[in-house]
Amino acid sequence: MRDQREAYDDLRRRCPVAHSEAWGWSLFRHADIIRTLHDHKTFSNAVSQHLSVPNGMDPPEHTAYRRIIEPYFAPERMTVFEPVCRAIVVKLMQDVSARGQVEFMADAALPFAEQVQCAFLKWPTELHGRLANWTRKNHAATLAQDRQALSEIAREFEELIDDLIETRMQAGTDPKADITAALMNEQVWGRPLSNEEVASILRNWTVGEIGTISASVGILAEYLAGHPELQAQLRSQPELIPPAIEEILRLHGPLVMNRRVTTRPVEIGGRKIEAGERISLNWISANRDEAVFDEPDKFRLDRDPAKNLLYGAGIHYCPGAPLARLEMRVFMEELLARTYEITTVPEQFSTIAVYPASGFATLPLRIR
Repeated sequence: MRDQREAYDDLRRRCPVAHSEAWGWSLFRHADIIRTLHDHKTFSNAVSQHLSVPNGMDPPEHTAYRRIIEPYFAPERMTVFEPVCRAIVVKLMQDVSARGQVEFMADAALPFAEQVQCAFLKWPTELHGRLANWTRKNHAATLAQDRQALSEIAREFEELIDDLIETRMQAGTDPKADITAALMNEQVWGRPLSNEEVASILRNWTVGEIGTISASVGILAEYLAGHPELQAQLRSQPELIPPAIEEILRLHGPLVMNRRVTTRPVEIGGRKIEAGERISLNWISANRDEAVFDEPDKFRLDRDPAKNLLYGAGIHYCPGAPLARLEMRVFMEELLARTYEITTVPEQFSTIAVYPASGFATLPLRIR
């Protein structure tokens, strides 16, 4: 609860396959997690009590739904969305720069994540605060292991999607101009997606977008504030921004873990695990594994990007990675281009986020 990264680093070295009531069997080593990611027959993704499309599915169901989803993150869509994303960042940076000193998470990171999510999905701006509140409640229920609350939160989101679908049906919204309308016209197994399936897809995108993107830009800004020499380098060499983002987020991962369940008995790290056991894949620890990353606490731009598990690996590699990379690149480009100095506030302290969130809960910064 004080410092997740330190705790996970300790477990990786001392007890790399650990058991707890909350998480089942947790895997902390890069090699064990890679093994799990590439063996979906033994380590199933069907872990949720709620419909989870396609994250909580295995082939062939996962394959069919994934085929529907991937085109929404195709290069041509990213090209069209980039100027929209950039306009959002420019406006935020103007507001932040004018104030000089900000609580970065509340004033920049969270608004950015909310606004780009709604802009990408063509959702109304009045949903910004509602989506952030929904994400906070989801995190709180996850931390408390409150299944009833999680069920109620899932139903709340489905009701929101039902309203959006009804609005689009009545308005005859063009599927080419609106992602929600487009999903309503998709087919799987020769039939249209149900409202529940559309809601599940959009819920997965929303949880990932708002929680992970806001955590990510907070982590990036905090790292820049502590490393003025890197700020200067990236301002003079903006082509280094994409690999710098990946390396900073390797050092401090924005997503803590994902789940699996065993379909048959298996042995990992000397531990015998029975069928039907819960498995937690700890991304933060895997990306700091000294067996894979030489000097894992050191920022380096010469690392092999294929070893970075920021977006996972295997058949469940994050389909939204192109959008996330676009958003973070544009955010960093505009943040650096429109400022000359980003620093911490000496008399104020940031607070680290606790599980299931990562990054920072609060982050006071001076931006000039």
